[in-house]
This record gives sequence, structure tokens and C-alpha cells, in this order.
Amino acid sequence: MASRDKVGCPAATLPLDRLLATLAANAEQLGKRWEIAVRDRRARAAERRMEADTAPPVQLHTPLFYATCALGGVLSTGLTHLAVTPLDLVKCNMQVDPSKYRDISSGFGVLLQEQGLGGFFKGWMATLVGYSSQGACKFGFYEYFKKCYSDIAGPENADRLKTVIYLAASASAEVIADLALCPMEAVKVRIQTQPGFARCLTDGLPKLVRSEGAFGLYKGIVPLWGRQIPYTMMKFACFETIVEMVYKHAVPKPKDQCSKPLQLAVSFAGGYIAGVLCAAVSHPADNLVSFLNNAKGATVADVSCYNNHWAVGPFHSWPSAPYYHGGHSYWSAMGNI
Repeated sequence: MASRDKVGCPAATLPLDRLLATLAANAEQLGKRWEIAVRDRRARAAERRMEADTAPPVQLHTPLFYATCALGGVLSTGLTHLAVTPLDLVKCNMQVDPSKYRDISSGFGVLLQEQGLGGFFKGWMATLVGYSSQGACKFGFYEYFKKCYSDIAGPENADRLKTVIYLAASASAEVIADLALCPMEAVKVRIQTQPGFARCLTDGLPKLVRSEGAFGLYKGIVPLWGRQIPYTMMKFACFETIVEMVYKHAVPKPKDQCSKPLQLAVSFAGGYIAGVLCAAVSHPADNLVSFLNNAKGATVADVSCYNNHWAVGPFHSWPSAPYYHGGHSYWSAMGNI
């Protein structure tokens, strides 16, 4: 005790002082390590940005280029159709049961009353899988056929016939793309318009095959082509033409000198205008697709006997089309960039 009193402080104070000093030293070391780590991360990020700026772009008309186009089609087509599933659901029901679903507002009201909020995304899985597959084929093969037809026309005629090439390439690509879409579209329409048919794609697809056979998945392929081929021809031809006109007359500098946000804005504007025009040429055939996929064993010839359907005209669900197709094409313009 005498020695402790001589020091002039309690025995417990010395270990506490050493503990605080150790903690302070450790905190200082941690702070230095943190600063070093932050500097390293910033340096690595700057290196990655420099590598990205100096990295060669994807070479045109290579397998990687077509794969990139296909991926853009998946993201811009599958996800955008998924986002507008509620509007698509109302549209399909207006087409197959116009007496019950008279317009957009009443259609949403009926669905909300009968199925709740969860019912607005019926058929989402078939929509996502079907339109992702279609988008991959559409965008990838469009660029492929555009190159093929340009080579056939020759360099001296390719520019003069570019609109014809756009139309031919888009039509050729859509023929292939719809082969991937048609089975999913058949299941989607059944799920959306026949309560109790199935919960989702995984049980709806086997049920439809058991009921109508594998060919039943493709009974709507002809009207689907009638809907999608004019739609895609109008979409790509109008989009390419509108974007060219905007850069020629409205934007004061070439596209490659414009910022990415400006390029996006031009593409989105062109996509939306093209989407509204697409709806006008494809909507009557869209009614046929919904009718054929909704009725078991129905054929194109049966449409003439479906008086209730055609009594309201092939443009009954037209008010929803500009929002559906225009909004979708607005975002699917991402795939063209």
C-alpha cells in the first residue's frame, strides 16, 4: 500500500491508461488503413474508367455484336412487356369479353373487384419468357438480315434502298421471333382470360399441351404474324427514319458527337412515336390472337361467327393500344442503341 500511495494514483488507473492509449493507437492505425483502402479503390476505379474509355467497341456484324443485340432485345422487350402486364391484361379481356370489359377504366375496376391487386399480374411469367425470347430473336436477327440485305443490294444501292432494307429485315426477323413467342402467348392469353385455367406458366403450358396437343400452341401463329410482322416493320422502319430525321434537322451535331443522355432522349422519342404507329397497323390482328388463344379448338374461320366479338369492331380495345405499344416501344428503344 505504501508503494501505491507513493505513486499517487489508484492501482486500477494504470491499466486503464494503458488501455486508452492502446485504443487510441489502434484507432489511428485503422484510420490510416482506411485512407489507404479508399485511395486504392479510387485508383482502381479510375483505372477501370480509363480501360473502358480505351477499350475497343464491339465490332459490327461479329458473333459478339449479334449476341449483344440479342441481349438488348431480352432486356428491352421482356422487361418492358412485364412492366405493362396490367394494361395487357385489361386489353386481352376487352378483346374476348367486350360486354363485360367495356373500356379501360371499367376493365381495371372489374379486375380489381374480382381478383384483387394480385390479379393484375396474371400471366407475368409467360409474358416475361415469351417476350424475352421474342426480343432476343427480333433484335439479333434484325441486325443480321439488315447486313445480309445490304450486301445483296450492294454498296451503291444500300443507302438508296435503306427503308426497303429496314422493312425486309424486320419482317424476316419477326417471322423467326414469333416462333419463340407463340407458345407463351397462347398460355398467357388463357391464363389472363379464363379464370381457373392455371396459376402460371409452369402448370399452364403442360395443361394446354394435354388439352390441344403441341400444335395447339401454334394455332395462333398466322394471326400472330399478321399482328407482329406489320408491327415490327413499322417499328424499326419508323424508328430508324425518325431518329435520322431528328439528327439531321433538330440536333445541331452528328450522333457520335452527342452525349449519351441526348442519344437516349432521341431514341426514346423515336421509339414512342413508332410505337403509336405500330398500334394502328397491328391492332385488328391482335384481336384475332386473343380470340383464337382464348377459345379451345377455334380457327381463323370461326372469327366470322363470333358476332359478339366483331359487333364492337376490331378496334374495340384500341384506346389501350397507344399506351401499351407506345410505352413499350418507348423503353424498347434502349435495344436499338
